Amino acid sequence: MADVAREAGVSPMTVSRAFKSQTHVNEETRRAVIEAADRLGYVMNNTAAGLSSQKTGFVAVTIPSINNANFADTVRGLTEAIAEWGLQVLLGYTNYDMDEEERLVRQLLTRRPEAIVVTGGAHTGKCRRMLESAGIPVIETWDLPHQPIGSVVGFSNADAAAMMVRHLTGTGRRRLAFIGGDTTRDTRGLDRRRGFLAELQRQGLETHRLVEAGPPPISMQEGAKALTYLMEKWPDTDAVMCVSDLAAFGALSQCQRAGIAVPGQLAICGFGAYEVARVCVPSITTIDPHCREIGRLAGARILQLLGLKEASESEAVMRITPSLMDNESAC
Repeated sequence: MADVAREAGVSPMTVSRAFKSQTHVNEETRRAVIEAADRLGYVMNNTAAGLSSQKTGFVAVTIPSINNANFADTVRGLTEAIAEWGLQVLLGYTNYDMDEEERLVRQLLTRRPEAIVVTGGAHTGKCRRMLESAGIPVIETWDLPHQPIGSVVGFSNADAAAMMVRHLTGTGRRRLAFIGGDTTRDTRGLDRRRGFLAELQRQGLETHRLVEAGPPPISMQEGAKALTYLMEKWPDTDAVMCVSDLAAFGALSQCQRAGIAVPGQLAICGFGAYEVARVCVPSITTIDPHCREIGRLAGARILQLLGLKEASESEAVMRITPSLMDNESAC
């Protein structure tokens, strides 16, 4: 750093500040420092800088799966919101396992993140206590927990499922089924099933057509197998809601193999607004939870809590309103 300072004709402190985009250094000086560093091949040691400033410059994030495009979009929105302030994401995945989340949160907190973003509002007791005592911003996403730990950016999975039921019954369907996964692990999937059943009960319809397809996340193949089981057991079913678009695509594919007309004989809908839901034929009616917006708002809340930026839209609990995408598979 001293060599860069001499090359640029500034102090070492100015060099340090020039590498931090959120600090006040005029652009001409910053450019001179960067050019000097490039000539010398210097790379800023962020670890050392963090030790001296007590800042690590990263936000910890836990997601259930690294293969899920929805969670990837949330991380993308978060990253876009915080990147210009010099913050980066350190990502870990829980595999839909609260014990694994507890282990991961413990490990992440030892690295002293500036904030932590977790998926969902259900945690083990130990995990909750760790988050409550972490002394940093905690953002729970993709859910609306009854007792938030800190801040929340999410939506009611139950309400979203109920909205889909109303859509299906509005098209004249009366014998509805639900394909989901192991609800002891996928708490958001459990909430969707609860909302599905509650709306059926409210309308006085049957509630017994439930198929558990396996541990989350439910694959296309598992969705196809579940559809086969469903139609063998309850062949008069006229609509099925799947816990995700991937499961719905598997169910749709199985219908095509079995000669079941969609939506004529059976309506199929999913959740998540995945790309596959838009491009398959027929396109899948689904719920768009606005994944990227969840990440963007979580990032805005973090910046506000860290005192880096004022965010007029940032509140302790930010409720997202999912949208129903009325496509071709459930019209």
